[in-house]
Amino acid sequence: MTRSTKFTSAVVMGILFQQFGYAQKISTKENPTPYTIENCVNEFDLSKATKTKVGYQYWFADKKFTEENTLKMSIVEPGKSTHAPHRHPEEEFFYILEGTASFYLDGKTVTVGPNTSLYCPPNSEHGISNAGNIDLKYLVIKKDLR
Repeated sequence: MTRSTKFTSAVVMGILFQQFGYAQKISTKENPTPYTIENCVNEFDLSKATKTKVGYQYWFADKKFTEENTLKMSIVEPGKSTHAPHRHPEEEFFYILEGTASFYLDGKTVTVGPNTSLYCPPNSEHGISNAGNIDLKYLVIKKDLR
């Protein structure tokens, strides 16, 4: 395992533990899904990914399974974006795994590369697009405010 892979894993796991730990503390909803070791471990499987107009997405944890957090990997083709800048009441994190991202937040844009996290505060206008010449691969961590 390379140094950057170890770093990436540590950052993602830290964010997930913090988010899921917080969800466990405040959750009052009864989850109908029985959690088992088999359904709590989700290894990436391209055959289970959803094709999109600009690449594909893979849900490691969606709102049907979790208490209130989701984890998705998005892959976006060069020069494309998943959707136009938008806002929503939930905060959201992006974590760049591969490629070059153009990140828009409330009127300003920056270009970033791998091992970079991007935070979108609640109700902020934000968007992400592929600014490079290879696929952009990133994780999306979001609280689902059902």
